Amino acid sequence: MKILSKIIYLSIMTGFASSAGAIGSLADVTVYDRVEQRALPLYQHNGRYYVVGKPGNEYQIRVANRGHQDILSVVSVDGVNAVSGETANWTQTGYVLSGHQGFDIRGWRKSMDRIAAFYFTEHRNSYAARTGRPDNVGVIGVAVFRKKFEPPVSIRPPLRPWPRPHRESPFAQSDEAAPGAAAAEAESSDAVAQDRAKSYGGIARMPRKSTTLGTGHGRGETSQVTYTSFERATATPAEIITIHYDTRDNLLAMGVIQQPPVYAQPAPMPFPGQFVPDPR
Repeated sequence: MKILSKIIYLSIMTGFASSAGAIGSLADVTVYDRVEQRALPLYQHNGRYYVVGKPGNEYQIRVANRGHQDILSVVSVDGVNAVSGETANWTQTGYVLSGHQGFDIRGWRKSMDRIAAFYFTEHRNSYAARTGRPDNVGVIGVAVFRKKFEPPVSIRPPLRPWPRPHRESPFAQSDEAAPGAAAAEAESSDAVAQDRAKSYGGIARMPRKSTTLGTGHGRGETSQVTYTSFERATATPAEIITIHYDTRDNLLAMGVIQQPPVYAQPAPMPFPGQFVPDPR
């Protein structure tokens, strides 16, 4: 079955520093905080991966092709395709990356040379919620497709190599072993928080302490791409990479991040001595 789509093909940017927060096999995916200029540490809990988002901070999704052959990455943010704005489906348009190439996806694509920046914001202010699709706010997904092999018919100009991310210990401390050890406008009411906790399989241990996070439709900026065509080798993705995000307080409440133990101070004693000492 041929699946031939008109796909946005990225003009590759300068390589960025390798990141310890990357996950993926065919492609490495990292969530990078543009304000704090760092890759967000990953937490693993109940088979899911999480990052802490800071409200108001802009972020970008870094996707790097780990192999030699072209791949297609269909990027979803809050259940919305980051290129077309459609309710996300992996059959839709995405970004094509050549071998060992990568790209920083910094926002919702508005045209071939403009985007609206991603930034962490309240659920109700997210782009998905403001366009009547609040149900999947709080998750980033990248569906990766291999390219169907064909004899070469043209020559591409050489592209700069993309550095492979450092992968020694990408996971922040949590209550689970690292993967090497186990491989509508939105409402912020308690009812919504409880429903959302149920969707996580009951992993929430206490009421959430703050409103949930989503991704806003931010300031416009330049990001140039060109068109190309891509024939997928399969109808379904070869890999789907999923990263959930929320505030630190919410991830603590859900048990994703383990709170360091708090040791109580010794209580005052009513009879610590026998006689009255001299003052110092």
